[in-house]
Amino acid sequence: MLVLVAPGQGAQTPGFLTPWLELPGAADRIAAWSEAIGLDLAHYGTKADADEIRDTAVAQPLLVAAGLLSAAALGEVAPGAVAGHSVGEITAAAFAGVLDDTAALRLVRTRGLAMAEAAAVTETGMSALLGGDPEVTVPHLEKLGLTPANVNGAGQIVAAGTLEQLAALEADKPEGVRRVVPLKVAGAFHTHHMAPAVAKLEAAAKELTVADPTVRYVSNKDGQTVATGSEVVSRLVGQVANPVRWDLCMETFRALGATVLIEVCPGGTLTGLAKRALPGVRTVALKTPDDLDAARTLIADVSAA
Repeated sequence: MLVLVAPGQGAQTPGFLTPWLELPGAADRIAAWSEAIGLDLAHYGTKADADEIRDTAVAQPLLVAAGLLSAAALGEVAPGAVAGHSVGEITAAAFAGVLDDTAALRLVRTRGLAMAEAAAVTETGMSALLGGDPEVTVPHLEKLGLTPANVNGAGQIVAAGTLEQLAALEADKPEGVRRVVPLKVAGAFHTHHMAPAVAKLEAAAKELTVADPTVRYVSNKDGQTVATGSEVVSRLVGQVANPVRWDLCMETFRALGATVLIEVCPGGTLTGLAKRALPGVRTVALKTPDDLDAARTLIADVSAA
């Protein structure tokens, strides 16, 4: 079974969209999306520097656009399940037919602006903890006033909170944690710091035309599949201020019988986690169009099985 997944914020790098715009029709599609949401996606995906694309209001639409563009380049794909990490859940909602591409981009534009505004209230951030035991790490984070905002599995938890709290974590790592790595994000996402963004997303969600998923949609909230479009959108709204349980998503992939996992552009993070947590599952990360042939080969293998 094929699982198609979409990465979250922090996966972006300067110029990562450049080779994708060389594909037939890609530049036109990006131009149409840019006009629809009032953001020059081509500029930010090709010419902007790391600080510019770190801006939440830019990074989130850029990631969704790249995910949709790279998935379309695969051709006809029939995954057995789809999922996304954090903002990647909006990309996955489009894969599942819950939202059309333009609606997904309009929603993520609202999400990015609302979360950027919420992040500006207090100086906050996120850091990945590599190694350690969750049963030891989580209480340690809570002692420091931090939130385990992403429980990613494969020995990785992401802590979120104020910059002072994150500095305290760097000085006082939980037992067993090898490294604390600051992430390229501009706020403490998936924590109470994002509560102001929820109301704005709720208002935006009321304007959406929503369909039920055409493939299994696996939710960050609890790793469960979601059967209705209305529930998918409700979870997208609430998840802004609640932890991402990617570990539970991967458990569901295993239970569903996943044999192949393809991560859309800018791929790498989720395939890395899958290689450690889902042994035996073949993976491809779409970083550039050069990766498309390898992905198509795995898709053909799944179809022939």
